[in-house]
Amino acid sequence: MSNRTQYPSKVLGDAVEAIASLPGVGRRSAMRLAMYLMRQPGENIHHFAAAVDRLADDIRYCSICRMVCDDDICPVCADRKRDRSMVCVVAGIRDVMSIEETGQYHGLYHVLGGIISPINGIGPGDLSIGSLVERLQGPEAPAEVILALSGDVEGETTSFYIYRQIEKFGVKVSSLARGLGFGDDLEYADSLTLGRSILQRQPFKV
Repeated sequence: MSNRTQYPSKVLGDAVEAIASLPGVGRRSAMRLAMYLMRQPGENIHHFAAAVDRLADDIRYCSICRMVCDDDICPVCADRKRDRSMVCVVAGIRDVMSIEETGQYHGLYHVLGGIISPINGIGPGDLSIGSLVERLQGPEAPAEVILALSGDVEGETTSFYIYRQIEKFGVKVSSLARGLGFGDDLEYADSLTLGRSILQRQPFKV
């Protein structure tokens, strides 16, 4: 099935095309998922659709760290028991979730929303680097910034750029221990390896 006109139902065709638009989902898989949904009770499908629909209207981002949340401030930033002397800088929200799963880090976070990637048209201005700099000048400025970005060229470029922006504040800048391989993404690292990389972090080297 290469186009919508080959589906026996336009409703089914629209559903398959919508599911197939997700990354990593081909039309065959989309068809299987659509057929699965068709066999579910109507209330289950409505609940599923409503949950996805809320992503467009109800999702919010923490005004401090840019983590996804339901309120103005995320649970991590609102938790006064967290170690506010350190901020872990990550590329995306999945990295926060991966680090939290290790149970080895108890500080705060700052989510960039990506990494510098000229080939993809992403520059420093597209990331939340400016708000990170502002945090270093605020009343609760951390003593340490941990750069927890991927070890590939784009990740290293982003880390270097951030370092240049914040070194003047005299804050300690560290990076994850190289327990993670070159180019590894945090979300795919096992909890033990990632936890050790955090605990054994090293001063950032230019």
